[in-house]
Amino acid sequence: MRWENLTHDAAAETAAADGGTGPGGAPPALFGTAAVVTRTFDTPEFQGITFHEVRARSLVNRVPGASRMAFDWTVNPYRGCSHACVYCFARKTHDYLDLDTGRGFDSQIVVKVNAPELLRRELAGRRWRGEHIAMGTNVDCYQRAEGRYRLMPGILAALRDFANPYSILTKGTLILRDLPLLKQSAEVTDVGVAVSVGFLDEELWRTVEPGTPAPRRRLDVVRTLAEHGIGCGVLMAPVLPFLSDSPEQLRATVRAVARAGATSVTPLVLHLRPGAREWFMTWLERHHPRLVRRYRTMYAGGSYAPKWYQRQVTRQVHEYATELGIGPSAPGTARRIGPAEEPGAGPDAPESTQLTLL
Repeated sequence: MRWENLTHDAAAETAAADGGTGPGGAPPALFGTAAVVTRTFDTPEFQGITFHEVRARSLVNRVPGASRMAFDWTVNPYRGCSHACVYCFARKTHDYLDLDTGRGFDSQIVVKVNAPELLRRELAGRRWRGEHIAMGTNVDCYQRAEGRYRLMPGILAALRDFANPYSILTKGTLILRDLPLLKQSAEVTDVGVAVSVGFLDEELWRTVEPGTPAPRRRLDVVRTLAEHGIGCGVLMAPVLPFLSDSPEQLRATVRAVARAGATSVTPLVLHLRPGAREWFMTWLERHHPRLVRRYRTMYAGGSYAPKWYQRQVTRQVHEYATELGIGPSAPGTARRIGPAEEPGAGPDAPESTQLTLL
């Protein structure tokens, strides 16, 4: 299996979900006023977060063909994400719900409370052909809300019972709760897991990914999964220009990934789409004002860093990975479970940065 650039058109994906239409169309049916229950909880971990409980009309979303991703189907039990990563490319999708893409994205969480039962029904449908389903490609299915709503056990049980192949990308440690289900699934179908760890700097982590577990705790997840026979790759994303991209920082991260027992490491340089770009630049002005001009120059041509820079980071990470024993697999042994390149990619689009699993 391999994880490539997670830079697909999330806006198109989520706009198509739940009967929605996206920009210029009617409001998503997901938010019919009679179908939403809004809740807040007085517990410290959910302070300031509002949950909108909905009964979705569909759960398995077809990825638009023009997106050129390496998978065709996704499942997203949540929209919005309390991880609050300032760079998250999915922020723009909150626009389609008339919700704020800044703090609203971090604190207004849509919960598809009927996700497990709906998935089971769709997998049993006559038209479903048992194709690969990717999870965590828009917002994290193991974000904090999952601890309360517990949607993933039912989702994984349905996928296991139908022997349906799937993959999960997460920054959450809560995935370990479902280790028994992952192992059971792996006995009957193909299961891919990857954890996102872009850097080790804890001071940087506290400000740029404030709602996520610490990077080393995520590497503990990789280690635990490996100890239980579940191979786990690491998406080294994002690499932040001038903040986490020095050779020393890159090598330290790759070394920690290797020591955790990861089966692969895949670097991905920060990309700044509309919605995320404005929020990230506000953060940058607050925490690293000296870098504002350099970022504006680097991203003047679009959402992506220049090709030469992407190639440089990719080359360095792959060199360190090979040195530390995380090398590419033999041709033909990988399963494509990560997206490749977004539709209509221009000259600033991301380089292919995959490092396939052993």
